[in-house]
Amino acid sequence: MVSTSTSSAVSTPTQTLSVPGTPPLVLRVWGQKTRGQAMPLVLHFHGGAFVSGNLESGACMAELLSSSGAVVASLDYPLAPAHPFPQAVEAGFSALEWLYKQRTRLAGSGAPLFVAGEEAGGNIAAAVALMVRDRGHPPLAGQILVAPMLNPCNATASLRATMGDATGCKWMDGWQQYLRGPMDAEHPYAVPGLAQRLAGLPSTLILTGTDDPMRDEALAYAERLREAGIDVHSNVMPAKTGWPDSLGDQPAEGCPCSVQVRAQVRAFFQAATPPPS
Repeated sequence: MVSTSTSSAVSTPTQTLSVPGTPPLVLRVWGQKTRGQAMPLVLHFHGGAFVSGNLESGACMAELLSSSGAVVASLDYPLAPAHPFPQAVEAGFSALEWLYKQRTRLAGSGAPLFVAGEEAGGNIAAAVALMVRDRGHPPLAGQILVAPMLNPCNATASLRATMGDATGCKWMDGWQQYLRGPMDAEHPYAVPGLAQRLAGLPSTLILTGTDDPMRDEALAYAERLREAGIDVHSNVMPAKTGWPDSLGDQPAEGCPCSVQVRAQVRAFFQAATPPPS
């Protein structure tokens, strides 16, 4: 049985773990397992347009996920331009495989595994989900994408509304530093929003806001997943969210949609069917 507590009390990191490798990866864990129960175990990727952000800026989303009834491991993944694609995705996959081996200790026997991320972290989470499908391991119960950066074309109406007459923005700059060249823009692990084959992905929760610059690309990805036969839950938060920026510069209780986010995530955890181990 998967435990999904309805408590919204503010949680705090419980431990920092080192994933073996060269160099080792750092995970900050939020939440603790409940004796006799299996809790969702989530690998979380922070935002920052691929070039910035850290475990501190990812704390808001990590806490929202944790207080929705999960054990959350936030990854301090390598950043561009020093570490362009595919380094962050490969690091994420390595961390996910390691977490799968540690799932009983961290979240209980039979704990279902999820990936989640906001903004650029949403891109990396989606890419890791594609990689898991293609490599056939580890079993993934779902992916949670919040205001995700999925398409470098930057031509959607929602992004143009944010940019106005500006000829550039931090998200465009981030894409340019993340992708090594034009060929990367055709790779599904770099640009999940344009991936040609989406069948076989796990259940997906996509959250965006009416004022989210990435709203249109997020909803387009949700629709493409549905067309591919994937179980998709998507929601546009009606309040002014300030996403994705607000997710990196405030505590979870400062998020105007914290109650709705927890409700959506909690319901998703309850609905997601754990795959066979």
